[in-house]
Amino acid sequence: MIKTMEELILKAKEISTSTMVVACAADEHVLEAVELARVNNIINGVLVGDETEIKTVLKSLDIEINNYQFIDEVDKTKACLKSVKLVSENKGYFLMKGLVDTSIILKAALNKEFGLRTKNRISHVSVLEVSTHNKLIFMSDGAMNIAPTLDEKRQIIENSVNIARAINLINPKVGIIGAVEKVNPQMEATLDAAELIKMNKDGIIKDCIVGGPFALDNAISKEAAIQKGIKDPIAGDIDILIMPRIESGNIFYKTMLFLANAKGASVIAGAKKPIVLTSRADSTISKYNSIALAALVARN
Repeated sequence: MIKTMEELILKAKEISTSTMVVACAADEHVLEAVELARVNNIINGVLVGDETEIKTVLKSLDIEINNYQFIDEVDKTKACLKSVKLVSENKGYFLMKGLVDTSIILKAALNKEFGLRTKNRISHVSVLEVSTHNKLIFMSDGAMNIAPTLDEKRQIIENSVNIARAINLINPKVGIIGAVEKVNPQMEATLDAAELIKMNKDGIIKDCIVGGPFALDNAISKEAAIQKGIKDPIAGDIDILIMPRIESGNIFYKTMLFLANAKGASVIAGAKKPIVLTSRADSTISKYNSIALAALVARN
């Protein structure tokens, strides 16, 4: 099992090189990360957008433009549609968002004619390496689903399990996170936890072990779970944290990165192909980590 971001990167370097299509690619930090992934043989890059602008940014970064394929399209909506169509039509290709609004690229990705839509709802899955923890932590959803319903949480779990499988994490432990560890009729997250556990036991949610509700401490700390007398066998050893709402997921992710100095990677799951959709505030290294994660998912 991969336990560090370094191991994740090494695994991505070992597999055959994927092709990543960057929609509206004229973004300095995105292109820095793309070049880092190309140099390490993780991806070949197809850069879509205003070709003159993209080449200007590449030259400013002292990146050799001959290492990339370009598709010239100055209109951002059309650039996203062309990018999605290219990814949809080619095996092993995956998509990255460049300098374009998230709503535009997601609308293109979910295009009914040639988009990347599946039966599952798309969701955002983050992978975090925290120096105080003994393994990678998966978390969803901190960026896409605002207030997921019970069935949407089921799909978020399924998407997260698929991402975990890409880094050889088999039968992961999934914790449904709330503020308390007991079912409380006034706290929807705890009611959902009970239903999701039942779905898991009934074989509706497969290839994982679902537990909860857990507060964050007893989801990731065995000591905290023991002190609180929690009997759930997976308490304190959770692989995937399922957050109740977007606010909690977003705050957790940014707290880990900006206060705990965590190493992070994120990907949009639930589509036919992984989508690298990072925050503008994410570092070049976080973007690079996300590309490596998506490359593994694309080859899974």
